[in-house]
Amino acid sequence: MTPKRPTSRFLQSWLSVAGMVIAAGSMFAFVLLFANAFGLFGAGVYLSAIVATQGWPTGLVSGAVTLFYLTSALLLMPVGSFIARIGPKPIMGTGIVAMTMGITALGHCDAVWQVYAAFLVMGIGWSSLSTTAQATTIAPWFDRHQGRAVSIASLGASAGGMIGPAILLLGIAQLGFAWTTTLAASVSLAVLLPLILVVLKRRPQDIGLWPDGAPGDANPAGKPAAHWTRAQALREWSLRSVMITFGIGMLVQVGFVTHQVTLLLPALGTAGTSLTAAATAVAALCSRLVLVRFADQIDQRKVAAGVLVAAALAYGAMGLFPIAPVLAAGSILYGVTVGNVTTLSPIIVRREFGAASFGPIFGMASMAIQLGAAIGPSFYGLLHDWSGSYRLPLLLVAVLDIAASVVLLSGRPKSGS
Repeated sequence: MTPKRPTSRFLQSWLSVAGMVIAAGSMFAFVLLFANAFGLFGAGVYLSAIVATQGWPTGLVSGAVTLFYLTSALLLMPVGSFIARIGPKPIMGTGIVAMTMGITALGHCDAVWQVYAAFLVMGIGWSSLSTTAQATTIAPWFDRHQGRAVSIASLGASAGGMIGPAILLLGIAQLGFAWTTTLAASVSLAVLLPLILVVLKRRPQDIGLWPDGAPGDANPAGKPAAHWTRAQALREWSLRSVMITFGIGMLVQVGFVTHQVTLLLPALGTAGTSLTAAATAVAALCSRLVLVRFADQIDQRKVAAGVLVAAALAYGAMGLFPIAPVLAAGSILYGVTVGNVTTLSPIIVRREFGAASFGPIFGMASMAIQLGAAIGPSFYGLLHDWSGSYRLPLLLVAVLDIAASVVLLSGRPKSGS
């Protein structure tokens, strides 16, 4: 089918851009809402419930969450390549089936190895529904408005964080752990699988459109549309700095979100923890809304560095003063930063390396970043069990985030971006 060229540069092109940005962003926002509600943000609730019901050490169960992220990390590079090669439907369709199988199994585990197996299956599914998957799918559709589209899609992650822990905590209290995980998985599968199979398209030309609603391959950074191999990209400090920085950022962030419920419950109780988790997600949603507006206009490296410093302040405060008001306020400040850590990395890579090679390159970068995420839950859990509290891990991750911000700023391409 021959793509249709816009006839009115001002009206038709503008409407195409607006419609494509909103439609693509909203589609992935919906996918990420469920995937994050019962996957990423749900992991902390699952951890707390399993420790409470089985009496196993926090560090031991945290290892299963680490396996979840490690499995996902090892699959992200092939996921990016396969989506670029064959399209998103088979990859993401398989992902939602695997993730819901793992969630269902979690509620029926009575041995530690079964918990690890369930999180392993969840990790296989999560890799196919992750930021890498959605950013790789969006990449061919946008040039000038890539940042805004990815930011809109990421709003779903914040919404998932807003409702997921609260729903799961309420369900566990009213129905028990097994029924709650079964219902969460069933609803996610029933909603997302038809959406993925029916709505997702591989590229705009398949439905008679062009990237950004206009012909050509405009490049917002003013650079030629080059094809990078993974080896060429990896030689660039600009890419390695992203991998190191966001790997540290995700270690810190995923470790915190995994242990947030366990950290807050003693001081805030079930109701206070649910409210704080929801407020954290509202803060993340608000910060992402700001990013939606300015994502294509800002210096993304400077903003990401500022986000990491703000997160460090939150962790440091909670580590030094672990009382209810500080824990609640620190969690909300963490929420302001959390969404932008995951959203900015694909936007930076897309801007600096272009759309043509985005899938393989960001898949490789995401593998390294996700390895950091994989370490996070065990990092917090083992230090908690060794020291007897969360003070030590919180103070250490504050230092790590500040160091990561310095690394990111050092990796700015010489030509500027």
